[in-house]
Amino acid sequence: MSVKATVISQIQQIADHSSTSLPPLTDDLVLLDSGLDSLAIAILVARLEEALGFDPFTQSDDTAYPVTLGDFIRFYEHAAACADVDSRHAS
Repeated sequence: MSVKATVISQIQQIADHSSTSLPPLTDDLVLLDSGLDSLAIAILVARLEEALGFDPFTQSDDTAYPVTLGDFIRFYEHAAACADVDSRHAS
């Protein structure tokens, strides 16, 4: 499953579990307007770390928090690409 599909799937699972109604999950959706509160975002990050095997927030020196869903997904995709490069160099 792609990083984007994993992120979307986890968001939908969290929303379903908390009976939260989500707007359309488009790249330009502002995370603060997604219907997910700060606890749900924290749960999302923890679930993504478990599913993907990394947490870009602890690996990144970038202090800018992603604003839109597209930013959030690209942040994870970039970290995944870096993790893949790092793992190839370690071999």
